[in-house]
Amino acid sequence: MSFEPRELSPEEARSNVEETIENSEVALFMKGTEMMPQCGYSRKALGLIGQHREDVTTVNVLTATEAYREALAEYSGRETIPQTFVDGEFVGGSDILEQLDDNGDLAETLQV
Repeated sequence: MSFEPRELSPEEARSNVEETIENSEVALFMKGTEMMPQCGYSRKALGLIGQHREDVTTVNVLTATEAYREALAEYSGRETIPQTFVDGEFVGGSDILEQLDDNGDLAETLQV
């Protein structure tokens, strides 16, 4: 017997986004997990954050991609994945993290 994970409802995804953003210093909503990122942008965002800090809360949005996109859009105005939040504030995706890193501002943004 194989087990198929149940997809989260929009309400569960919204609740998870809200709780994660409120309770995490740095939160990364990504495709996949820390051990197995499932897209290059998520891998890049995780790597950039990992250069400056070890403690980051990650959420695999693949458990309910569309529900997470909608819930995240309420907080950031964007539906793109990955999304990074620091102390409850939306920072951006891998492109913004890369720009901050190139400018030497990523460590400060991540409050290292």
